[in-house]
Amino acid sequence: MLQDNLTTIRADISRRKLIDAIFIVIGLLIIFVAIFLLMALIIQMFIEGSSRLTPQFFTSFPSRKAEQAGIFSAWVGTALIMLVTVGVAVPIGVASGIYLEEYGKKNFLFAMIEINVNNLAGIPSIIYGLLALGLFVYQFQLGQSVLTAGLTLALLILPVVIVTTREALRAIPNSLREAAYAVGASKWQMVWDHILRYSAGSILTGVIIALSRAIGETAPVITIGALTFIAFLPDSPFIEQFPFISFAWLQAPFTVMPIQMFAWVSRPERDFQANAAAAGTVLIFLTLAMNGLAIYLRYRFRKGLKW
Repeated sequence: MLQDNLTTIRADISRRKLIDAIFIVIGLLIIFVAIFLLMALIIQMFIEGSSRLTPQFFTSFPSRKAEQAGIFSAWVGTALIMLVTVGVAVPIGVASGIYLEEYGKKNFLFAMIEINVNNLAGIPSIIYGLLALGLFVYQFQLGQSVLTAGLTLALLILPVVIVTTREALRAIPNSLREAAYAVGASKWQMVWDHILRYSAGSILTGVIIALSRAIGETAPVITIGALTFIAFLPDSPFIEQFPFISFAWLQAPFTVMPIQMFAWVSRPERDFQANAAAAGTVLIFLTLAMNGLAIYLRYRFRKGLKW
């Protein structure tokens, strides 16, 4: 009887191991196929747009002539909008994550905030565009400007930054908090001098990944009125007179690289398709560079903490 039970157990273990092996093989195949298709599309896009990847392409404004068109206004607009997005989303998101994880009281209101933050992270981006259109453009009269676009994308990535910050703080063991309290640190000193130091790498990684998502968004900026053809730059943020800084550029019209790509793709001429492929290659490179930077910074933070 005992021998029969052992045989049954061994057979069951072997069957489970076989199922695990089959699942691993299927999962790896799916991953490899997805990566292969993605790399094939990226390589094809690079080949189609490689002839347009010249210095002139980065320093030229859009034009009705494909060979003279460039992404100057698009990448400048993208950079300015990302500047506003970072300035709004990162301080508010990190501060909100710290409050919810370290200071918030576990009550009904806290539970409702937590549920809504998690739900907001999964809302389609077009909803944020409609919200920004009604709130920033019509209610606050900010117009179709760089400021409006930056605030819209800040709202889009804000839940992601909050969730990332909370997960990074939650990963820090409680023994570190108890050790800080043991040497007489206040709660804020514990958070600022110890918890944030050890979680900064993970928080920064999440912020950069969230920004890499925002840089490629099209639906929200189309909804709030991004221009598809713009042949001028916003005002410079630096001026010659005191206080030497100007915020007039926040009210300037804008375009971004995904919108410029959309405008070129909608044109029937083959040369404009090559321009769109070149702009897409630049956007893919920026996204990969930002993700690579996130990985590198996380590695450096962790290595520094080991020292």
